[in-house]
Amino acid sequence: MNYLTTCFRPRVVRYTRSGSDSGGKQDGLLWYKDLGKHLNGEFSMAVVQANNLLEDQSYLESGSLSSNDSGPYGTFFGVYDGHGGPETSRFINDHLVHHLKRFAAEQQTMSVDIIRKAIQATEDGFMSLVAKQWSMKPQIASVGSCCLVGVICDGTLYIANLGDSRAVLGRAVKATGEVLAVQLSTEHNAAIESIRHELQASHPDDSNIVVLKNNISRSIGDVYLKKAEFNREPLYAKFRLREPFKKPILSSEPSISVHQLQPQDQFIIFASDGLWEHLSNQEAVDIVQNNPHSGIARRLVKSALQEAAKKREMRYSDLKEIERGIRRHFHDDITVIVVFIDSNLVSSASNVKFNNISVRGGGVNFRPNTLAPT
Repeated sequence: MNYLTTCFRPRVVRYTRSGSDSGGKQDGLLWYKDLGKHLNGEFSMAVVQANNLLEDQSYLESGSLSSNDSGPYGTFFGVYDGHGGPETSRFINDHLVHHLKRFAAEQQTMSVDIIRKAIQATEDGFMSLVAKQWSMKPQIASVGSCCLVGVICDGTLYIANLGDSRAVLGRAVKATGEVLAVQLSTEHNAAIESIRHELQASHPDDSNIVVLKNNISRSIGDVYLKKAEFNREPLYAKFRLREPFKKPILSSEPSISVHQLQPQDQFIIFASDGLWEHLSNQEAVDIVQNNPHSGIARRLVKSALQEAAKKREMRYSDLKEIERGIRRHFHDDITVIVVFIDSNLVSSASNVKFNNISVRGGGVNFRPNTLAPT
């Protein structure tokens, strides 16, 4: 029995735009913001829809990372790749950064513990929502999301991940002038041998744990795989597991890494797995390094779509004409945030006056508070 779930089932989400630097543009199924400024440099964002209903959410906030605007100061990035419906990725986008700012205000600093607590508070909040809506909307228990978060604060880069989105650093090599790709995030994908071992070790008495390619082992949501009381009617039979379980099948514990930024650290690419299905880490870094900052996220999306078209022996121009839903047969939804790092701004960020900005990725609008069709 396949107990795990993927980050790219064809379902949906509604994007909105907010904040003082939120202006993006829509071109068919593509939303993009070619260039903006954050406290530590510049950024570029793009989202392309493939599913009939878009599930990805993305967010950037820069300036004060405290709910009382007193510091710490830095930049927050989030990519949330939903599955099973839009509810979880929307919920993360609406709540995670506020939890982080609340905990940062209490401690007047940024830390691994604050990020972990913010993610857990988001998970707890969504579980409470599921419990409240269970009787009327039981399928909400089967909705979940991958969660990739980056925070730059006081010269330190924090990366937290659940699922199979990815953060990749472009780091310059002084001796050769090359810019090499360094993967910063740990992926929780059952196609990875270490993740299979992790799952088997955490469920030694469960011979029915099956780990298949492109399945995740950690997420926000997917409550029916974490609490047995939601793995029953009125949840649709196609979601329910046939055998009961005593331990959660999926975990909500993020993998968090900490990196002290160096002058040779040029940029970071945050993206959902839709990008990495078609581009390697180094291919993506080479594209960013060899092209202008403005529009670079859109260029990465285009490069991935060109590869997707090539694999199907079709022209990129023809692929662009395919409608959402049918498009999912050719590629996944793709979200990309490219964050450029200015070492001078990183070193002086605590002394620089900067108006807070916040940006939500965009996409084809869909009415809110609506479960994806089953």
